[in-house]
Amino acid sequence: MYLEDLCFQAQQPAEKAIKAVCIARRTPFPCVHDLARLLALLEENEEVISEAVREAERLSRIAVEPRYPAFGRPVAEPEYRELLEVAREVVHRAQGRVPSGRPRSCRGALKAPLAGRTACC
Repeated sequence: MYLEDLCFQAQQPAEKAIKAVCIARRTPFPCVHDLARLLALLEENEEVISEAVREAERLSRIAVEPRYPAFGRPVAEPEYRELLEVAREVVHRAQGRVPSGRPRSCRGALKAPLAGRTACC
């Protein structure tokens, strides 16, 4: 397994954690994988984003570049370990902002830009 693949796997829970905060804050978001854009939406809705969580923006690049080898570059182990800690921090902080328990439904909380349909990303 390549470190790039592991970085992608680290990005996924960070993305889901940020989207969970969006749902908990009733902040509509498009179905995107750009963590910077998702964090900006939260910020626009008065959510304070720490510098540690803002580092998650780097994970978006790591999640996309390996899928397009002509644009990517190898990830070194120190960078991988650093990004893994960033992802862990995002999930940890999101857990403190999302109520425990399973929501009854997310319908209506998310507005996807797909023909006005509501969708969970």
